[in-house]
Amino acid sequence: MRLLKLVPDDTNIKFLKWRVPFYVVSLILIALSWFFVVNNGLNYGVDFAGGQEVRVTFEGREEAPIPELRQQIGALGYGDPVIQRFGEANQVSIRVRLPAEAEGVPGAATAIGNEVIGAIEGEYDQVRRDGNDTVSGKVASEFREKAGLALLAAMLAIALYIWVRFEWQFGVGALFALFHDVSLTLGLFALLQWEFSLQIIAAILAIIGYSLNDTIVVYDRIRENLKKYRKMPVPELLDLSVNETLARTVMTSLTLLVALIPLLFFGPESLFGLTAAIVLGIFVGTYSSVYMAAPILIWLGVTSDSFVPQETEADLQERKARGEA
Repeated sequence: MRLLKLVPDDTNIKFLKWRVPFYVVSLILIALSWFFVVNNGLNYGVDFAGGQEVRVTFEGREEAPIPELRQQIGALGYGDPVIQRFGEANQVSIRVRLPAEAEGVPGAATAIGNEVIGAIEGEYDQVRRDGNDTVSGKVASEFREKAGLALLAAMLAIALYIWVRFEWQFGVGALFALFHDVSLTLGLFALLQWEFSLQIIAAILAIIGYSLNDTIVVYDRIRENLKKYRKMPVPELLDLSVNETLARTVMTSLTLLVALIPLLFFGPESLFGLTAAIVLGIFVGTYSSVYMAAPILIWLGVTSDSFVPQETEADLQERKARGEA
């Protein structure tokens, strides 16, 4: 029985033929993404905007009823709460965003925390109060700063690794592809005003890892072919390399999407932003590996003899001594 192949072995798609139009579209999308980020701003969650955190223990239960709590606390009118287990399975941390009118009003944040705890105690027996603390705007600002630095450090470290592993042109190409992926993800969240929290930072880091993995596979094949086909024009060589890795790229992306798309539509609401970011990242990461990372090598001066070892003066003298020059 013949195996089903989504991508035939003799695939010969002329990807580089449309590199200029696709680059123009991508640059426009990057500009629009940052326009939305600057003008609309990101809808920061409690992690990045500050709020009130309460911690309770359900002493009469083995596990905390997190789905019920999320629905119950959400009905209080403070937005979607962030509910996480801490310590034992029956201990939870609940964070809610403070309304604008509560900012700067003494005791307002604590009163909101007490309201949350009171709602829980009214619904469940044997609930122990473990804490009622305010997450200040200063702390939230530090979270935002550190999250941004983490993303920047990840991208620069990846570019440096590829620079050392391949050549500087490949490092620049990978960095631009990652910048493209992160920009479009931030732009989508700014445009639709989906909540931007630490979960989304984790999703963006996952996108960076996925896009990097795909880009390295393409770059490795490009480097091999540069050594193998010395006289082939670079655009044709890049097309060949992308087509040779296309089956792997398509299968990896489809495998991930098969798992993520049901989670996106039927999963819990608390995971929607995380899942949506990763699904978008798979599409833009695959696209950027083909249409961002590969074509930029032409404009950065990669040629068919880029990886041919250059003869030094010592090598020339040695060849002359052997009578070969």
